[in-house]
Amino acid sequence: MKTEQETETNTPPPTNEETAAGEESRRVRPKWLVPLVAGLCALALVVAGGIGWKIWSDRRLAEAKAACATASDAARGAMNDWNTLVNGDAADLLEVKADQVKDAKTIDALKTALDVEAPEYEGCVADGKDGLETAIDELDDAAAWYEKHAGSLKKAVDAVNDSKLAKTIDTAKTLLESSNGNVQDDKTREELSKAIEAKDEAAIAKASKAVNDSIAAKQKADEEAKAKAQAEADAKAAAAANAQTQQQQYNYQQSQPQQSWTPSYPYGGGSTGGGSGTTGGSTGGSAGSSYGGSFGYSSGYGAATPGGTCPESVCGV
Repeated sequence: MKTEQETETNTPPPTNEETAAGEESRRVRPKWLVPLVAGLCALALVVAGGIGWKIWSDRRLAEAKAACATASDAARGAMNDWNTLVNGDAADLLEVKADQVKDAKTIDALKTALDVEAPEYEGCVADGKDGLETAIDELDDAAAWYEKHAGSLKKAVDAVNDSKLAKTIDTAKTLLESSNGNVQDDKTREELSKAIEAKDEAAIAKASKAVNDSIAAKQKADEEAKAKAQAEADAKAAAAANAQTQQQQYNYQQSQPQQSWTPSYPYGGGSTGGGSGTTGGSTGGSAGSSYGGSFGYSSGYGAATPGGTCPESVCGV
């Protein structure tokens, strides 16, 4: 096997004809060809450089746009969280009065947390890379502002809620104590006690209403029972008074002395006297009668006159 050196050594040298052909070709090459080739190469380099710069510039712009979109999403999310809190829980708690919370300073702190000027959100409105980078900085600052103030506002909202719950619990405890023995259904007080222990504001409100309704029901029942008892007492008193009046009238009638009557008659007269009585008539058409004995009265055929006890057969009484 031949080595590489032996191969090169055994290569035959060029012939005279080949050498002459090479020299001839070098003699016929134009002088302007070399500068032309050099210019073309330079132009190619310029074009290639321009294309490379354009690619690099476009890539940097695309990266800036992507970064700005990310910053915009973060700022928009933080802004939405802030606005949700401002227009939701915070707005509702602004309706709470000072007497509804245990510490009125919590309401003042909430108002202070809301009394701020939020940054404007513009988004990625720039066209160039530099403008987009400026927009990214502004969006990052806006996101930081919204996150910071949303946190402080959330603390203020929680403070008002806690103070409101504390006042609700205190009021419920007072109701629980004062309602002892004053409700129609004591189970309502048991439910209120459980709600207080659980610190459930909604459950406390519901149980407190049930206790107050039960108190009102007992008061109504007590008033109706009292009114019924009073009516019965008045009826008994009236009946007793009526019976007493009747008794007094009866006693009065019984205490009055009996009266005697002496009847008189227009057609004659009689005389009373003791002993035995006689009857008879006088001449001239007048007639009369006299009665004696124990009756002791005189009468004629006319109206009876007082003077003695008149028999029923005569006076009709």
